[in-house]
Amino acid sequence: MKTDRALLILLRSRLPDALLRTLLASHASPVDALAAARHGAGLSLPTEVRQALHQPNEPLLQADLAWLVPANHRLLGWHDPDYPALLRRAPAPPALLFVAGDASLLWHPQIAVVGSRRPTPGGQARARQFARTFAAAGWVVTSGLAEGIDTAAHLGALAAGRTVAVVGTGLDRAYPADNAALMDRIAAEGAVVSEHPPGTAAIASHFPSRNRIIAGLSLGTLVVEAALRSGALISARLAAEAGREVFALPGSPDNPVARGCHRLIKDGAGLVETPAEVLTALGPVAADLAQALRGRLGEAPDPAVGQSARGQPAGDDDHNLLWSALGHDPTGMDHLAERTGLTVAALSSMLLIMELEGRVAADNGRYSRRS
Repeated sequence: MKTDRALLILLRSRLPDALLRTLLASHASPVDALAAARHGAGLSLPTEVRQALHQPNEPLLQADLAWLVPANHRLLGWHDPDYPALLRRAPAPPALLFVAGDASLLWHPQIAVVGSRRPTPGGQARARQFARTFAAAGWVVTSGLAEGIDTAAHLGALAAGRTVAVVGTGLDRAYPADNAALMDRIAAEGAVVSEHPPGTAAIASHFPSRNRIIAGLSLGTLVVEAALRSGALISARLAAEAGREVFALPGSPDNPVARGCHRLIKDGAGLVETPAEVLTALGPVAADLAQALRGRLGEAPDPAVGQSARGQPAGDDDHNLLWSALGHDPTGMDHLAERTGLTVAALSSMLLIMELEGRVAADNGRYSRRS
């Protein structure tokens, strides 16, 4: 509670992201970072910021803390080892992330699928098809919960796996309002993410800013349909600036929402026609994410170096126990806990690594060996 309270005071005081990241990285805890900020920490802070640090808006703070009460609501700070590794490497990452749903999904290999809010029927169908194929292959599909291509991508992913929605509002608000039910479903089956605290309304400037998080979380970004002036092109540019892969689907030269894709292809984006082309291009780089996750969890080195007959790290009894408990038919977490005697937290960590390595398939909270 003290940690969350300190983080919320720092956030609500409107400290710049870069400064907040520095404070959290250079102090032992958010409580210490807050104390340093209140003492000035050698900073020339505006009067209103200093006042907000010393006299926070208590009703607003209590509302924020109340939002964090449910078990599936989290506040991830820059200091937190659960802060997603890929996003750390992106330009201008947010200092804090609010998450509703499964925060561990932010460590999974992700493909962003973005595009026009006013797509053609064919564009919507392709977005759903590509997203469904990505999710069925074990990838998390990330998008922005907007109308059009974003919505189609989320729905396609949910039909076969999991999805992450990054929004430009507080997580207690849905924008557009018509996507409120979809937002709730994603929070229940995937994760919804925002850098903005509860109560934040839809503000135009938040949506281009949100795109940097979509690009930063993802190993690659696929643009399905986009006009020449489109937020999807911002996402693609940000992905390229973060050193990530960018792909675009070609379309008819007479289709105005294909022209942005054609511009991206001219500028060097990968021209793709099938989901398999994207998966083939991104497969090798997903191994880096698995290695980073293993380091975060204190796991053994890459299992390619010394494996048991079951394909697990040699000498890791818990992994071997879990592998024995898994079958080719999907099994729920409760049954795996009964079979192994391991805690759900331990099982979740091990299953996440196995998914990243392509040895386990997940289907709505049930797990099985991949053939």
